[in-house]
Amino acid sequence: MEQKELLSLIALQHIPGIGSITAKRLLEATGSATALFELRTELPSMHPEFRTSLVNLLDCPAAHQRAEQELEFIEKHRITCIGYHDEAYPSRLRECDDAPALLFYRGNTTLNPQRVISIIGTRKCSDYGRDLCESFIRDLAAQFPDTLIVSGLAYGIDVCAHRAALKHGLPTIGVLAHGLDRIYPSVHRNTAAQMTNQGGLLTEYVSCTEPERQNFLQRNRIVAGMADATVVIESAAKGGALVTANIANSYGRDCYAFPGRTYDTASAGCNRLIRLNQAGLITSADDFIEAMMWTPTQAHKPEAIQRSLFVDLSEEESRIVELLTKQEEGVHINTLVVESNMPINRISPILFELELRGIVRPLAGSIYKLIR
Repeated sequence: MEQKELLSLIALQHIPGIGSITAKRLLEATGSATALFELRTELPSMHPEFRTSLVNLLDCPAAHQRAEQELEFIEKHRITCIGYHDEAYPSRLRECDDAPALLFYRGNTTLNPQRVISIIGTRKCSDYGRDLCESFIRDLAAQFPDTLIVSGLAYGIDVCAHRAALKHGLPTIGVLAHGLDRIYPSVHRNTAAQMTNQGGLLTEYVSCTEPERQNFLQRNRIVAGMADATVVIESAAKGGALVTANIANSYGRDCYAFPGRTYDTASAGCNRLIRLNQAGLITSADDFIEAMMWTPTQAHKPEAIQRSLFVDLSEEESRIVELLTKQEEGVHINTLVVESNMPINRISPILFELELRGIVRPLAGSIYKLIR
């Protein structure tokens, strides 16, 4: 994507009062974000829906200034930007009316594989839910080793799904409710770093976006829209998993749920989805495969993705890697501060960047270890 078009797309995201649906209608009418801003005064003549008030909204220098700042972050951290019209944009998501006009991506897998499923559930999952998630993904991977697993990197079923996918060699995408400058919750940073080498992290939000409640509700539409089907593994009577399941239904996508005992509150949402015919009942990966009418192939399981060699490191990153190379058991962050002669507020983002690239791993007690 050309830099001018990217800047215009980012700016469009920062125009107050213009949401995803309106943004896409504007892009369809003008052909590109660049043309949109260049032709903004002509919008009312293009379509009666585009009124003068919309033209005034697009006159927003602050949005373009914020776009310039974000471009620096994108280039520095090697983030891939995917516009609505780009071939790399998730084709299933593009079919949804409220799909984002721009996505920010960090990873190494295609967002348009042959098969994609979203796995969601309660943040307070039981051993039953964890075991279900593990066995479902294990058995799915045995028959369809190229299936992309999508979830939200939250506590509970979400992170269980990501970790099971990593364990069994499936690519997995985490859809975030904030920018790519952080991981929330922070305890999932190691998992997120592994995912960038066997899947990726995806968001519609720019850097410095706080993980606020409404953002999680918004990101649920991406989780549902990216997939052929949504699978609910444990959900209480209320919660984000049910919201995502309802969105999947509204998109006309398949939805399935694992049943639980009638008195089990952690499965009340799943049981209700099944009872109201809003989700098909499944008890195993075989049930799911049969319901989806997937035909197994003789495809061989792909080899585990290895960490890339230490290439394209900045001078500061190389310095940190060199210090970590000297100590196999790991180095405390305070030691890195002293020996690198860099302040901790500079070292912390460098270590985070190296985590995402699969070069270092955080250990307990603020110790960092080189992945060999």
